[in-house]
Amino acid sequence: MDWDELRYVLVVSRELTLSRAATRLGVSHTTVGRRIKALEGRLGVRLFDRTPEGFVPTTAGQDIARVAQEMEAEVLSLEGRVLGRDVRLEGELRVTTMDMLYVSFHEAFSSFSRRYQGINLTVVATDREASLTRREADVALRMTGTPPEHLVGQRVGTVAFAVYASRALAQRVGSGASYSDYPWLHWDGRLNMRWLDAFLARRAPGAQIAMRVDFSSLLMREAIAAGVGVHFQACFVADADPRLVRIGPVEEGFSRDLWLLTLRDLRHTGRVRAFMDHMPGAIRSALAALDARVGDDPS
Repeated sequence: MDWDELRYVLVVSRELTLSRAATRLGVSHTTVGRRIKALEGRLGVRLFDRTPEGFVPTTAGQDIARVAQEMEAEVLSLEGRVLGRDVRLEGELRVTTMDMLYVSFHEAFSSFSRRYQGINLTVVATDREASLTRREADVALRMTGTPPEHLVGQRVGTVAFAVYASRALAQRVGSGASYSDYPWLHWDGRLNMRWLDAFLARRAPGAQIAMRVDFSSLLMREAIAAGVGVHFQACFVADADPRLVRIGPVEEGFSRDLWLLTLRDLRHTGRVRAFMDHMPGAIRSALAALDARVGDDPS
């Protein structure tokens, strides 16, 4: 078996479907299926069980995926050390962030591109965390209370959260209403958001769940604005949206720090260092301009 074969097994074991694995590998799903089937035929073992949940690796598949992961880590570590010696302000730079954060700080990204025109910037905007270790991105702008120990960077702000409704829904329910009086939006059950279940049981017992949403902060905000239900939002984003209104105070214990992070081996790469130096000031300026009124009482 060569590395390419091992890589197909590894990615399918992570993604569980041929279509998602194909997207990750940059090939068609039929190619992924054909490569897996050919490898199974040559080895004489089944590598995956086809289940309703997707392609679940068998014991043999798990064994191959484990070895492939170790090989991948070595290759990526070597690549990171080599790239870390690159001081040129040109080349490819992949940055991962949430769609909500990109919309809020798009001018910071734009000003970076104008300033460093030799750097080809790719922004991966998704609420699902891309792996810097697997080189899905070079830099991450993410909200977290505890950055992973294998990443380095700096905190560029703090994000507070409160519960928001559309102005029309808040007027219809009326002032003085409790959280239980509102319909709520929830995340897709497959995301296992037990923290929200616990919050609702404690602060909004008996509340109706009007709709569930896949893991997209922009989709959630649009559902709130449409009056479907209420949910948490980042204050600096929602307070700037005239369609929304807070229906409760800032929730203590729900705040998250905003971090710029990269791998240790990449922190001295010219284009990574340029991005890490440019963005903090630009983001803080954007936060100040948004005037989030985080400490105010809900209106």
